[in-house]
Amino acid sequence: MNSFHGRCGFLKIKNDDAGCLICGEKQKLAKVIGICPTCLKNSSTHEIEHLIKNIHSQIREELGLEPSIPRMEKGITCNYCSAKCRLQEGQWGWCGLRKNENGRFLHLSTREKGILYHYLDPHITNCCNAWFCPAGTGCGHPKHAVKPRAEVGFYNLALFCYGCSFNCLFCQNWEHKLIKQDPIVTVNELIKYTLTNRKITCWCWFGGSVEPQFLFVLNASKQIVRLTNGKRILRVCFEWNGDGNPRLVEKAAQIAHISGGNIKFDFKAWDVKIHLALTGRRNDQVIENTKLIHDKFWNSEKNQPPVLGITSLLVPYYVDSEEIEQIASFLANLDPNIPYSLLIFHPDFQMNDLPVTPLEQLIDSYKAASEHLNNVNIGNLHLIGLHNINEVRRMTKC
Repeated sequence: MNSFHGRCGFLKIKNDDAGCLICGEKQKLAKVIGICPTCLKNSSTHEIEHLIKNIHSQIREELGLEPSIPRMEKGITCNYCSAKCRLQEGQWGWCGLRKNENGRFLHLSTREKGILYHYLDPHITNCCNAWFCPAGTGCGHPKHAVKPRAEVGFYNLALFCYGCSFNCLFCQNWEHKLIKQDPIVTVNELIKYTLTNRKITCWCWFGGSVEPQFLFVLNASKQIVRLTNGKRILRVCFEWNGDGNPRLVEKAAQIAHISGGNIKFDFKAWDVKIHLALTGRRNDQVIENTKLIHDKFWNSEKNQPPVLGITSLLVPYYVDSEEIEQIASFLANLDPNIPYSLLIFHPDFQMNDLPVTPLEQLIDSYKAASEHLNNVNIGNLHLIGLHNINEVRRMTKC
């Protein structure tokens, strides 16, 4: 059975039986999920939803978050993401940033203040899209890049938003869930900080995920683009899970497109049951929003910064070459030139019993993606060790 443990704000669900709840398999599964990938895919969605809901509910309750998506018969509905929480009086939404107070929304994050922290990140050290974006390559110079090559000596203003519309069990930034400990930042603070440092050439919104704080994020982004347009390079990028309200996603994509920035969707999994197990949510809206941005903003012309990039974290055993091939095939049907980066997993949060992505899974996934797409990258190579890095480079273009 599952037992629950908490320590210093960090928690862990432990499967004491250490075997798949369906088939008994004791290898190649995450204890927190308790179901192997094969059984997840072969079981009915209804059966899996019930088991998975209990796992995610326990984790969220320990963190002081709503255990499940509120869908009350009476209440007010939030439309920031596909959860579409319907909140009764006094109830908080799934993201933890919005509450029904006297029949109206109490927003912890508003148009003028956000719950986030920020820091300067030197180019090109920590961006999943640096292998194709203007900051890493000079693509789009001189309109969208300071140099016709990597912008060494310049910075990205990394904007870490608290709150998320998913509940990823492997989250490597899980502290975004600690809403009550979050710092408050105003639009004016961010703008003043940026305008007084001309070495800042990017804003990158990430977290957590951007969707729950759309009001603040869109307002701040619009203002900085208006104030810098034609005066200096300032790209606005979004790194998120892709689950947002399509109308708001389109507004964000428009800002990225105008400024030379990009949208990075982290595509967690293709199979809906694998996605449910890993994130607690379905992936329907992610698929639709990827199509939306491609259809309205994608331009693969030479020397034009790609406005869309996709990543997938290679969670051992669960996000395997079969999952990657399905995602890559979907992207190729939009455009085979869409950049796709496969990220090597490292153990964290509830899935710290898993290993770093096995070398065989990594190479098989790269080959599967490359069958469909022209621009495939591997990120976090340092996690697999020097010997394996050389092996990967020998067998791939990365």
